[in-house]
Amino acid sequence: MLARVLARGRCEFSNRVSSGSARLGLPGQPERSTATEASQRRTPLYDFHRSQGGKMVEFAGWSMPVQYKESHITSHLHTRQHCSIFDVSHMLQTKVYGKDRVKFIESLIVGDIAELKDNQGTLSLFTNAKGGIMDDLIVTKTDQGYLYVVSNAGCADKDSAHMQAKLQEFKAAGHDVDLEHMEESLIALQGPSMAKVLQKGVCDDLRKLTFMTSVLTPVFGIQGCRVTRCGYTGEDGVEISVPRDSVVALTERLLVNSEVKLAGLGARDSLRLEAGLCLYGNDIDETTTPVEATLVWTIGKRRRQARDFPGAEIIVPQIKAKTQRKRVGLISNGPPVRQHTPILSPDGKVIGEVTSGCPSPCLKHNVAMGYVETSFSKAGTPIQVEVRKKMVPAVVSKMPFVPTNYYTGH
Repeated sequence: MLARVLARGRCEFSNRVSSGSARLGLPGQPERSTATEASQRRTPLYDFHRSQGGKMVEFAGWSMPVQYKESHITSHLHTRQHCSIFDVSHMLQTKVYGKDRVKFIESLIVGDIAELKDNQGTLSLFTNAKGGIMDDLIVTKTDQGYLYVVSNAGCADKDSAHMQAKLQEFKAAGHDVDLEHMEESLIALQGPSMAKVLQKGVCDDLRKLTFMTSVLTPVFGIQGCRVTRCGYTGEDGVEISVPRDSVVALTERLLVNSEVKLAGLGARDSLRLEAGLCLYGNDIDETTTPVEATLVWTIGKRRRQARDFPGAEIIVPQIKAKTQRKRVGLISNGPPVRQHTPILSPDGKVIGEVTSGCPSPCLKHNVAMGYVETSFSKAGTPIQVEVRKKMVPAVVSKMPFVPTNYYTGH
């Protein structure tokens, strides 16, 4: 389960125009006009990205680096072999306070937050009354009297409005709960040498900080940081919530180590796809249920039995019954397989559609994920994909495509 736990995970590199995201073809995309860029939001690292040669593109209303001076493939491989810094300050960070905070958040999501230990987190899903996935998020049960919630940039306005509406409902019923949307920046340090790099800057023993646990600690002398062992690459890594006015200093301090380089959205997308991690807006959305998306493991056992989360009456029966479609991995050779590529049976019948795809820098063949009719979902099943009006042989594959390296303490 731990190997799958970030199949969300950070599912926010959406290229849906409707969510305000850029249609990123990854490297080589032309820069946007100055006028367009001026209307985009900027993280506190914006000027730093430009000074480091960051190629900026629009993503979810933000101006973000898609790559730096090196190619996205070079950044991808560096992350797998060493470690990289990703700016994820555009994501929505929220604190949920009050004695009814767990009851409040569980009224919105499928996860069992009550069962978490202090400073432990879990991937969960906002669902709607029809069983669709509104967003994916991580909820951490801190020992400071609040829940720490991180959700996606592309869904920030929707998520905030959704939480605020439920907050007013809870308060009207006399419950004790409140929200605070945080102003802190967020950076991710991802890769196998992360712990060696970061250990020099923290007093806590990182061997005790296992996957999906969190700690408040100074980082290289910067106070007010929260370090959470998680990420969106499939590698060992952390996300560091840091005061806005200190994020440039922290990034510069980390880059002093030759193991560390900057990486952009391009590498982040190919890394998450190799790790079999979903991307909100592509691989999951409000028309997709957790069962269809093979995210049943995010639904707590107690929550299944109680059927007390949005859409439970639709989602829970699907767990035992087969759904008509299922998210699967695909591998192929030849021309790259991209989003919206039709998936066909060996005899040419359309059986589904690709939701994400790219050439794998590590495996040297194409990897993709998409939805197919359930009868074609078994690993090893031969299928076809239609690329540039030509039929290309492919095969259904288990995910992750590249083994994940989450640190569990063993």
